Amino acid sequence: MNHKNKVVKALSLTAGLLFAAGVGLQAQAKTFKIAVGDGGGSPQEALGKKFVEELKERSGGKHSANLFLNGQLGSEQDTVNDASIGTLDFSILAINNVTPFSPTVGVFTLPYMIQSLDEAVQLTQGPVGKELVENTIRDAGVRIIGWTYSGFRVLSNSKKPIKTLEDLQGVVVRVPKNEIMIDTYKAWGINPTPMAWSETFTALQQRVVDGQDNPYMTIYSMKFDEVQKYITNIRYLFSIEPLIVSEAVFQDQNAATQKAILDAGEAATKYSAKFLAESEAAIKEELVKRGMQIDDPANGEKEWIEKATKAVWPKFYESIGGKEKLNAVLKSLGRDAV
Repeated sequence: MNHKNKVVKALSLTAGLLFAAGVGLQAQAKTFKIAVGDGGGSPQEALGKKFVEELKERSGGKHSANLFLNGQLGSEQDTVNDASIGTLDFSILAINNVTPFSPTVGVFTLPYMIQSLDEAVQLTQGPVGKELVENTIRDAGVRIIGWTYSGFRVLSNSKKPIKTLEDLQGVVVRVPKNEIMIDTYKAWGINPTPMAWSETFTALQQRVVDGQDNPYMTIYSMKFDEVQKYITNIRYLFSIEPLIVSEAVFQDQNAATQKAILDAGEAATKYSAKFLAESEAAIKEELVKRGMQIDDPANGEKEWIEKATKAVWPKFYESIGGKEKLNAVLKSLGRDAV
């Protein structure tokens, strides 16, 4: 073989190796799917967009993700099932839709447990949150990598202003299929209607149900002002909505990609708290401009609080890990034990 042929062969071999390497890198790159329960303009979408941005940056542009809003990939509980078996990559959903699969996270949905954004951040980012992440991996096969902070779930309805529990009687309220939330409304004297999130707008529109509860940001993003008139500014449940990844999908990634996913989730979580703090007041004003009426419950919500905590908390001590677990959470918040 002459010198020229040797050079040509060497160049061809080098090109082949480079091509193969390029194919390998391309095969490793992935565009993930993220199911999102809420619509555009919601805290869930804001968290999702930030996560996608951070994932691209932290993976050096290798990985990306697409958001599928408004439950396009199934109900929120369905997405937990799908992620658990590895047919869905990520989902952003309300914590109450994780509780049926991993009951200990129900501590976050006990009525009047979380009383501010600061407390929500403290619990999710501290030892309590870390333990619940491990429990959810064990129980449901999904890993919580980020938290959406959406604010307190306020009560909306199309019938009348509601300021007292007496006013609530006769109003048909949709709730998620979550036992803690169902029992909270029963403690207030009514039987709520459990219903999938994807069915809620139509049910409100057709007056199958009169009302529902969700944060101001969700009421705005889902355009509930088109089918609801009145809001009662209750504060029984601070809505935290985790970003979960399929544990099977997560474990299938190399160490660098796993780190990029975790770091992107942490950055998106910090952004979510900032987004809520900066946006909620303006959203409330916009809902009033669109014709909604906002009322505070009478007597500082005292009767609502007493009935819900006395009737609901003891019933769920066991499912959330025991009374001592609840007292540990209360202690971390500087509150008295039960």
